Amino acid sequence: MVIITTPNVTDAQLDGIRERVESLGLRTHVSRGEQRTIIGCIGDESLLRDAGLLAVPGVESVTPILKPYKLAAREFVSSASVVQFGDRSGVAIGGHDFTVIAGPCSVEGREMLLDSARAVRAAGAAMLRGGAFRPRTSPYAFQGLGAAALRMLAEVRAATGVPVVSEVLDTRQVELVAEHVDMLQIGARNMQNFALLAEVGRTQRPVLLQRGMASTVTEMLMAAEY
Repeated sequence: MVIITTPNVTDAQLDGIRERVESLGLRTHVSRGEQRTIIGCIGDESLLRDAGLLAVPGVESVTPILKPYKLAAREFVSSASVVQFGDRSGVAIGGHDFTVIAGPCSVEGREMLLDSARAVRAAGAAMLRGGAFRPRTSPYAFQGLGAAALRMLAEVRAATGVPVVSEVLDTRQVELVAEHVDMLQIGARNMQNFALLAEVGRTQRPVLLQRGMASTVTEMLMAAEY
């Protein structure tokens, strides 16, 4: 459900609306536009039917969302999402710019990674992607350098200023990977690994989510909700 506020809603009124919704056990998400502020309500919307939200100061209208996904619905967030990656890099994903992320499938050494970062930046890409943990069908195949590769990624970022991305395969790796990279990657094989999605979501880090094989757009958006 989406609550659309009046044009001149005050911060105190916004707080009052959110407190009313959250007191019923739902979560809220505020999206500020140029003319309106939208409050998204996440949870069991049936709890809001008798809440009298239209009588709350600052509320202009209340609209249910029919799509199964909420955070990705345009009814929920009126403006385009833009993810910033710190003042130093100046990198942003979203808006009107097209962002390219490039780099080796697997990190195999510091020098090759440093050369890759310089080549990526020279070619116009904004971020460096390097695999520390690699999903392999064969248990005998090279599966990445693990923590050592993550340290190399952090060192190369410090040397070049290029933000880095790496894939996380398991809930046990999330904290370690998040300590070293700017953005976590969820590969196609893990798009519906719901325990991993939830754990990555708790880091509050940007996530590069790959669409799973044969997955629908709706399934991908629902995975992104985590």
